[in-house]
Amino acid sequence: MSDAPNWFWNAIETPVKEGQVSVRDCDVHFQSWNEPGQPGLLFVHGHNAHAHWWDFIAPFFMSHFHTAALDLSGMGNSHHRDEYDSGTYAEEIVAVMDALSMPPDTVVVAHSFGGAMALEAVANHNHRVGALILVDAGVRHPEDLKEREANQEPERLPRSKVYPERGVAVARFRLQPPQQCDNQYIVDHIARHSVEYDDGGWVWKFDEEQSLRMTYQSDPEESLARIEVPIALIFGADSASFSRRSADYMQSLKPGMRLFEVADAQHHVFLDQPIEFVRGLGSILNDWGRDVPRDDVLNPDH
Repeated sequence: MSDAPNWFWNAIETPVKEGQVSVRDCDVHFQSWNEPGQPGLLFVHGHNAHAHWWDFIAPFFMSHFHTAALDLSGMGNSHHRDEYDSGTYAEEIVAVMDALSMPPDTVVVAHSFGGAMALEAVANHNHRVGALILVDAGVRHPEDLKEREANQEPERLPRSKVYPERGVAVARFRLQPPQQCDNQYIVDHIARHSVEYDDGGWVWKFDEEQSLRMTYQSDPEESLARIEVPIALIFGADSASFSRRSADYMQSLKPGMRLFEVADAQHHVFLDQPIEFVRGLGSILNDWGRDVPRDDVLNPDH
């Protein structure tokens, strides 16, 4: 990662504390960059990802927020379940907030699959969350849903992959859904935290059968309708997963929702344009009266 900029090194070298909380007999892992006492800012990762996806984003907000991220069950360092469902994932998000003594006005920032889980969490616990920022996630336009369903292949039982060396496993890491990312130093950092040694070799740190054993208990549009707190959407202008049409449709369902489109970004918005993502997130928080320090957040490359 010799080509990584200084802001990136400063962020990923920020000390972090780890912990876990039991949710429905499953240990859910989380990490926190500072101590309780400030407003809360909780980051939720996407499908088959983990808390380290936020290592280079969360530290920018430490001066004003108690920042943290979790590993949803079946992913990262959290334990696996026999069955998964969106209601339990929603409970995990709230349980981590409680374990970290985050206040009731905590802001949740959630990407992709994590956004769907956060939608349900906030809808079910409006009293516990102060605001929600979705990242390339949310309610899709009906036509986008039809196109997605028409192009979706049936789920298949995956073949377990075991690699002889850590370096081999890391080199095989790919973003899902597939896309190129110009910031290879970010992808490399995520890849190194995506494997672990088990059963005589190196394996991915997620339950490969999670999708097959996953149940969605709420419709995203129904969850959105029940949300009573401020909500915003950050999405990639070039995303193949969440279109401008879906963003506009979602705003029509929630007229007060703030939209922030990131140019030259695909589905993994904060990997493609990390600086612009940080600025966008800071701008939204400031619009909500969170008084984010401009020197630290809106100019993170200084």
